[in-house]
Amino acid sequence: MMKISMICMSMLATANGFTLITNGRSFGAARAATSLNDVKIYYSSSTGNTETVAGYISEAAGGLAMDDISDAKETELIENDAMIVGAPTWHTGEDEQRSGTSWDEWLYDILPNIDLKDKKVAVFGVGDQESYGDYFCDAAGELYDCFTAAGCKMYGMTSTEGYDHSDSKAQRGDKFCGLLCDEDNQYDLSQQRAGAWIEQLKAEGFF
Repeated sequence: MMKISMICMSMLATANGFTLITNGRSFGAARAATSLNDVKIYYSSSTGNTETVAGYISEAAGGLAMDDISDAKETELIENDAMIVGAPTWHTGEDEQRSGTSWDEWLYDILPNIDLKDKKVAVFGVGDQESYGDYFCDAAGELYDCFTAAGCKMYGMTSTEGYDHSDSKAQRGDKFCGLLCDEDNQYDLSQQRAGAWIEQLKAEGFF
């Protein structure tokens, strides 16, 4: 009869899971995840609303760094493991360059020349669903499409429930392509939505 030696087992808690220790030897190390230092928020804002929502997202995630996309360094974009990108919508009804911000040039003049293949990307948008209900957060859809075309891995689609819009180019089936906020009519929900979205991104493995 084989003698079974005594096995001491413990779970080592980590930010992503655990490592199994048997007789002092480790097996099955936990999956590596993206640290907060490797994630940055890039946005561009006309009235300040998009910057406000970017701040909510940063706070909910524990203090992510933020930068206007016009100030982004290409080397930094390449080195980051993941990025959260956001824009307002001003050029309603347009097929491209919908934000009326620095994104309009960046998406078509800079992005195609940067290798961001397999980069983790999550999108947020800010719009006015009452005054522009037919074009709610259209620029968020443009961000999603452009980063998808660049070979990025997209995260963070959200439910359309709780909004009162007619149409949106940010909608994919019954989901939005990311977090959408309305600082004009639902400003009291933005911080809560940002917090819930960050928890969703964590569950999806974005962080």
